[in-house]
Amino acid sequence: MRLLETSERQWVGYSEGQKTGQLVCDREAVSVMQMRCAKMRSQTLSPADSVELLQRMRGAL
Repeated sequence: MRLLETSERQWVGYSEGQKTGQLVCDREAVSVMQMRCAKMRSQTLSPADSVELLQRMRGAL
């Protein structure tokens, strides 16, 4: 999923799936995409925490 702002300050979204991509211009739909991106960003691990998790997972194998 990508969110892009045009030079005219309009936001558009782009999502890609298997064998397809979709450009989203509807303001409400783009707003939903922005909220989803914000939620995903808030739940991501820091780079250091990601490395630690991968090391623990590797040790568990």
